Amino acid sequence: MAEDPNMKDIRARMSRIKHKILVLSGKGGVGKSTVSSQLALLLASKGLDVGLLDLDICGPSIPRMMGLEGHDVHQSAEGWSPVYVEEDLGVMSIGFLLPKDDDAIIWRGPKKNGLIKQFLMDVCWGDLDVLIIDTPPGTSDEHISITQYLELKETDGAVIVTTPQMVAINDVKKELNFCVKTKTPIIGVVENMAMFVCPNCSHSTEIFNSLHGGAKAMCQKYGQELLGSVPLEPSVGQLCEEGKSVVKEKPESASAKKLSEIGDRILQKLSIKVPEA
Repeated sequence: MAEDPNMKDIRARMSRIKHKILVLSGKGGVGKSTVSSQLALLLASKGLDVGLLDLDICGPSIPRMMGLEGHDVHQSAEGWSPVYVEEDLGVMSIGFLLPKDDDAIIWRGPKKNGLIKQFLMDVCWGDLDVLIIDTPPGTSDEHISITQYLELKETDGAVIVTTPQMVAINDVKKELNFCVKTKTPIIGVVENMAMFVCPNCSHSTEIFNSLHGGAKAMCQKYGQELLGSVPLEPSVGQLCEEGKSVVKEKPESASAKKLSEIGDRILQKLSIKVPEA
């Protein structure tokens, strides 16, 4: 089969990015975009140059979760410029290209594929330490395209997000199988909404039935690493909605501590060096 004629341009852009992290989920509603956005903010706070690419074409939530709603993408002779949260954290999403926030994207696979190629060829990320890619739920056209175009290496990989519910865990197993079939390295699994932390007394309560062992048991069975289990905290959820870093704004919260641990494990697994302060 003939190679896509755009691959040369894609490789040229991607060669300036040291590490690429796909954030995947088997189903929607597990907090995948929350993990993507908070991970981007966390890594940028460590002095890394970070890009966050929103590939959830039909449901782009990253502009809101990064506090960037209403921003526009600027185009130059070199291509599209990301929208910057700060100097070392750029964001790209179809949400920046829509006339209205509530416009529906009703596209077939080939048109989605074309936009993904544009994002990889035409966005001027520059030299990045890490590009985090927030994907839609499942294993659809977008996932096949991005894994083919990125040509992921051992310095890259996928972070898979789930909740403790059995229905979510079952879908994660399919996501793991997708990674194996597409030869996508798996960094590990993040369990979101693992516990509910009461804002009044800080007592932790299980809100999902975990008799089956949740993500921990699933990871043990399939030989994957559980990067961490993030609790559900109302005040933390509000920070995420406002595009603020949980680790920066509420460093003593259970969620901040877990997110920090997850970030450190990802840095360790990909051998990403943090600049000295």
